Amino acid sequence: MYQVTQKRGRRHSAAAAYLLRVRGRTNLSIRTRAQATRIVFERKRASGVSYLADGREEEARARREVILCGGAVNSPQLLLLSGVGPADHLRRLGIPLVADLPGVGQNLQDHLAVGLVYRCTQPISLASAQSLGSLLRYVLLRRGPLTSNVAEAGGFVRLNPGSVTPDVQFHFGPAYYVNHGFDTYDGHAFTCGPALLHPQTRGSITLRSADPFVPPAIQPNYLAADADVATLVEGVKWARRLVQARAFDRYRGEELHPGPDAHDDGSLADAIRRMAETLYHPVGTCRMGNDSLAVVDPRLRVHGVEGLRVVDASIMPTIVGGNTNAPVIMIAERAADLIRQQA
Repeated sequence: MYQVTQKRGRRHSAAAAYLLRVRGRTNLSIRTRAQATRIVFERKRASGVSYLADGREEEARARREVILCGGAVNSPQLLLLSGVGPADHLRRLGIPLVADLPGVGQNLQDHLAVGLVYRCTQPISLASAQSLGSLLRYVLLRRGPLTSNVAEAGGFVRLNPGSVTPDVQFHFGPAYYVNHGFDTYDGHAFTCGPALLHPQTRGSITLRSADPFVPPAIQPNYLAADADVATLVEGVKWARRLVQARAFDRYRGEELHPGPDAHDDGSLADAIRRMAETLYHPVGTCRMGNDSLAVVDPRLRVHGVEGLRVVDASIMPTIVGGNTNAPVIMIAERAADLIRQQA
């Protein structure tokens, strides 16, 4: 059973756990519905952040340093918009260069997952979670199926005997989970499937435009490595064996996805290429290190400039072998300690 980030039946986000309880402090201002457009530099020193709010361009000034926490997509995007990144890429877009850092936006990694979906022969899945009884139970008691995170159980498995750490993470959910939940199914179902923990491929985040409101180009390069496909094929076969366990006999109906037609390695690989989905764990695009492609140093300070740190999943050199929420909170707490030590 997974530990989850919950309190009284609700997701307890970093905003709820850290930010909202101190929002009344006089030394804290929170601006929502605001779009950061660039980091302001005075020569090589970050001195503030420009942002658009209520149709007006505004600027927040920094006396000590700017801390960028945009995540693995928006942090490299904002660095690039501000002139920090590969010189050739910035020159093509007409963005003045502040620091030539070739690694900004490179090294994108993510966990890719495949769901095996089965009809559930008992009426106990989350298909009935939105009933009036479930709603009342949640509102009055903060209990019941509406408190589910949809994947309370799972496991980590080494498929290759030579692997030092698990190759895949399995998620089990009492729900029909296809196309990120947008596809629906009239009936009860459950999903069990592998997520690739250590992808061999690397992707990138690049700018399409110097306009901060134009989304960046995200190229994850999913399944470009044959080894990644092979690992997921073995993971699907392992999941099928798991679902045939006696404990599932009362609940297991027909396999809905990928279905009986995907029966050998080739057809499974084709099904994986059609069905695989991100597990929403992008990391690595402002990675920590001291080599030519590193973006931040071990204290999370951006190379080549002053007064700027990146504190989010983008600083991971390699993706962690599990969910990223708790590790990113750890990164933030460690960064807070580093900032206090410096101050």
